[in-house]
Amino acid sequence: MNSTYSELLKQRTELDQKIEQARKEELDSAIQQIRDLMDQYGITAQEIMPSGARTAVRRERAKVAPKYRDPATGVTWSGRGKPPAWIAGKDRSLFEINSQA
Repeated sequence: MNSTYSELLKQRTELDQKIEQARKEELDSAIQQIRDLMDQYGITAQEIMPSGARTAVRRERAKVAPKYRDPATGVTWSGRGKPPAWIAGKDRSLFEINSQA
Protein backbone atom coordinates (compact mmCIF):
# COMPACT_ATOMS: atom_id res chain seq x y z
CA MET A 1 0.00 0.00 0.00
CA ASN A 2 1.58 3.21 -1.17
CA SER A 3 -0.01 6.19 0.52
CA THR A 4 0.82 9.73 -0.33
CA TYR A 5 2.03 12.23 2.19
CA SER A 6 -1.24 14.17 2.14
CA GLU A 7 -3.27 10.95 2.63
CA LEU A 8 -1.13 10.03 5.63
CA LEU A 9 -1.58 13.50 7.14
CA LYS A 10 -5.34 13.19 6.71
CA GLN A 11 -5.27 9.78 8.39
CA ARG A 12 -3.20 11.21 11.24
CA THR A 13 -5.69 14.05 11.73
CA GLU A 14 -8.59 11.59 11.80
CA LEU A 15 -6.69 9.34 14.20
CA ASP A 16 -5.84 12.29 16.48
CA GLN A 17 -9.54 13.17 16.63
CA LYS A 18 -10.45 9.56 17.49
CA ILE A 19 -7.76 9.48 20.17
CA GLU A 20 -9.03 12.71 21.74
CA GLN A 21 -12.62 11.46 21.69
CA ALA A 22 -11.64 8.15 23.34
CA ARG A 23 -9.63 10.04 25.96
CA LYS A 24 -12.58 12.29 26.81
CA GLU A 25 -14.93 9.31 27.13
CA GLU A 26 -12.50 7.36 29.34
CA LEU A 27 -11.76 10.44 31.40
CA ASP A 28 -15.47 11.04 32.00
CA SER A 29 -15.83 7.40 33.06
CA ALA A 30 -12.85 7.61 35.42
CA ILE A 31 -14.14 10.81 37.03
CA GLN A 32 -17.54 9.21 37.56
CA GLN A 33 -15.92 6.16 39.19
CA ILE A 34 -13.95 8.44 41.50
CA ARG A 35 -17.08 10.39 42.45
CA ASP A 36 -18.98 7.16 43.13
CA LEU A 37 -16.19 5.89 45.39
CA MET A 38 -16.02 9.23 47.20
CA ASP A 39 -19.78 9.09 47.81
CA GLN A 40 -19.64 5.45 48.88
CA TYR A 41 -16.91 6.03 51.46
CA GLY A 42 -17.72 9.61 52.42
CA ILE A 43 -14.40 10.94 51.17
CA THR A 44 -14.04 14.67 50.59
CA ALA A 45 -11.92 16.39 47.97
CA GLN A 46 -9.98 18.01 50.84
CA GLU A 47 -8.96 14.55 52.08
CA ILE A 48 -7.63 13.59 48.67
CA MET A 49 -5.93 16.88 47.80
CA PRO A 50 -5.28 18.93 50.95
CA SER A 51 -4.81 22.59 50.12
CA GLY A 52 -1.36 22.66 51.69
CA ALA A 53 -0.15 19.62 49.77
CA ARG A 54 1.43 21.64 46.99
CA THR A 55 3.11 24.18 49.20
CA ALA A 56 4.71 22.01 51.83
CA VAL A 57 6.38 24.01 54.54
CA ARG A 58 9.98 23.12 55.17
CA ARG A 59 10.58 22.38 58.80
CA GLU A 60 13.53 24.06 60.37
CA ARG A 61 16.13 21.63 61.61
CA ALA A 62 16.66 21.46 65.32
CA LYS A 63 19.92 22.92 66.57
CA VAL A 64 22.44 20.37 67.79
CA ALA A 65 24.78 21.10 70.64
CA PRO A 66 28.43 21.21 69.62
CA LYS A 67 30.50 18.14 70.53
CA TYR A 68 33.95 19.32 69.51
CA ARG A 69 35.94 22.53 70.01
CA ASP A 70 39.14 23.69 68.39
CA PRO A 71 41.37 24.69 71.34
CA ALA A 72 43.33 27.14 69.19
CA THR A 73 40.40 29.19 67.92
CA GLY A 74 37.42 28.13 70.04
CA VAL A 75 35.43 27.19 66.92
CA THR A 76 32.95 24.38 67.57
CA TRP A 77 31.53 21.55 65.48
CA SER A 78 28.47 19.40 66.16
CA GLY A 79 29.87 16.23 64.64
CA ARG A 80 27.38 16.35 61.78
CA GLY A 81 28.30 16.86 58.17
CA LYS A 82 31.76 17.22 56.71
CA PRO A 83 34.39 17.67 59.43
CA PRO A 84 36.21 21.00 59.44
CA ALA A 85 39.88 21.11 58.53
CA TRP A 86 41.02 21.51 62.14
CA ILE A 87 39.62 18.08 63.10
CA ALA A 88 39.64 16.15 59.84
CA GLY A 89 41.76 13.01 60.05
CA LYS A 90 42.64 13.57 63.72
CA ASP A 91 41.64 11.78 66.94
CA ARG A 92 38.33 13.43 67.77
CA SER A 93 38.51 12.50 71.45
CA LEU A 94 41.16 15.22 71.86
CA PHE A 95 38.63 17.85 70.77
CA GLU A 96 35.54 16.66 72.73
CA ILE A 97 33.93 19.44 74.70
CA ASN A 98 32.95 17.19 77.64
CA SER A 99 36.53 15.98 78.16
CA GLN A 100 37.77 19.57 78.44
CA ALA A 101 35.31 20.59 81.16
